[in-house]
Amino acid sequence: MATRNSDSISLNKFISNTGKCSRREADMWIEMGRIRINGKVAKKGNRVKSGDTVLIDNKKIKSISKEKGIYLAVHKSPGITCTTDQSDPDNIIDYVNYPKRIFPIGRLDKASSGLILMTNDGDIVNKILRSENNHEKEYIVTVHKALSMSFLQGMRSGVPMLGKRTRRCLVQSVGKQTFRIVLTEGMNRQIRRMCEHFGYRVLSLKRVRVMNIELGNLSVNHWRILTSDEKEELFSNLN
Repeated sequence: MATRNSDSISLNKFISNTGKCSRREADMWIEMGRIRINGKVAKKGNRVKSGDTVLIDNKKIKSISKEKGIYLAVHKSPGITCTTDQSDPDNIIDYVNYPKRIFPIGRLDKASSGLILMTNDGDIVNKILRSENNHEKEYIVTVHKALSMSFLQGMRSGVPMLGKRTRRCLVQSVGKQTFRIVLTEGMNRQIRRMCEHFGYRVLSLKRVRVMNIELGNLSVNHWRILTSDEKEELFSNLN
């Protein structure tokens, strides 16, 4: 049986360890043909060993010792795009302006506001985002007309979307036109699509929690470093 070289590292992890992106994004770059190892176009599953030359868009990147983990809670305002592409004038990297290289964990719609986690730790991203792990994300949503019992029950029961049905979820009314919803999956524009299915239009959508990390009273356009207790609970839930 072939054995894996203990002195090598998976290509996606090598790239994420530079702080340029998450391992998931690194896989996308590999699939797009943007990565080369020793002059050859890389493939998913490739590994990097000492002495290898890795290029991203024909620019060399160097292996670095993994930096101390950075874990931020950011209160994103509407209009900011959760992308590391700094050619986008509304990208979240310039928005946060953190002195070291970090990237967002997952996405939050440009029109939405609230909590987005950012890090330089590519290892935790897939663990948080993987839908089968059932990690909770909580939102406060305001719609354009009064909530009905049939709407609330329909939202709780699951909605046909993108060829599948959304999971059952917690939905609670917190006002005439406002409700709280807790999801354990992250389909594209999920809440907005769910509301549209019942004839409701979202006026505002704010994410207030990701797993055990809460937005709390963090002001919009501000960020904070996760506390030791928050990180300990977060990591324990990812094992």
